[in-house]
Amino acid sequence: MDGFSDLAFFSLLVRQGSLAATAQQLGLTPPAVSKRLAALERRLGVRLLLRTTRRISLTPEGETYLAGGARVLEELQALEATVAGARSQPQGLLRVSATLGFGRRHIAPLLSAFARRHPQVEVQLHLSERPLSLVEEGFDVQVRFGEVPDGRLSARLLAHNQRVLCAAPAYLQRAGTPATPRELAQHACLFIREADEIFGHWHLRQGSKAETVKVRGPLAANDGECVLAWALEGHGILMRSLWEVAPLLRAGTLVQVLPDWTLPPADIHAVFPARPLLAAKTRALVDALLAAFEPHRQAVDGGW
Repeated sequence: MDGFSDLAFFSLLVRQGSLAATAQQLGLTPPAVSKRLAALERRLGVRLLLRTTRRISLTPEGETYLAGGARVLEELQALEATVAGARSQPQGLLRVSATLGFGRRHIAPLLSAFARRHPQVEVQLHLSERPLSLVEEGFDVQVRFGEVPDGRLSARLLAHNQRVLCAAPAYLQRAGTPATPRELAQHACLFIREADEIFGHWHLRQGSKAETVKVRGPLAANDGECVLAWALEGHGILMRSLWEVAPLLRAGTLVQVLPDWTLPPADIHAVFPARPLLAAKTRALVDALLAAFEPHRQAVDGGW
């Protein structure tokens, strides 16, 4: 038994006034309580109680242990109350990760409002096109696209979203519109370079058919806005999420390519460590994210 547990046991025993009453309170037998008391006295090397079959009384050492133990237990209770308060009231440092474009456009404004509602929370936002490890990098919440591969994490769907292939009308007029995934290999394709192992390969699916096409093109960057600008200038075909290009598709500034084929999932999730007790600051932000993106969970494509 640890020291705190022994203190709590001894305090209860003195309050109850007998081994039998203590045993009843703890759901044990009187011999089990007597055995635990003997183990405690043996560990301390002193007699704490003088006991008969009918009553117990404190020895001088027992009085010292009880008085000092009461102060320790009070301090422990105060500490636990402070920690519990931190769990119920959002406060402290909150580290958030998101992609550059989506984070800048959607997450940063949301965090501005969140900071006003929760002035005791210090928010740090890290934006990157490079996928980051939430656990290894020490983030509290990560907003990410696609599947969540790590079983150590919890995830809540924020918004439906799809990836599409698209290009400027001027490019398609000049180079033609591909009718099959294989024809993409003959086109100039624009890349957001995030992971070398998948760079230059696009995966498409239509029902039970799946195609992986190795594509190439004149321009690549690790920033989606750069690549989108190149597509708008007619440099080639690009793969982007609907959250970013839907307004351009509606305006006709970009045209969807191979609309009957689907691309890898791009639903947007709030990801956070899987823990039995989630800190109030994390829970509050996840709730704020869910409320803000609720309309985008109603439509299959997110309604972007």
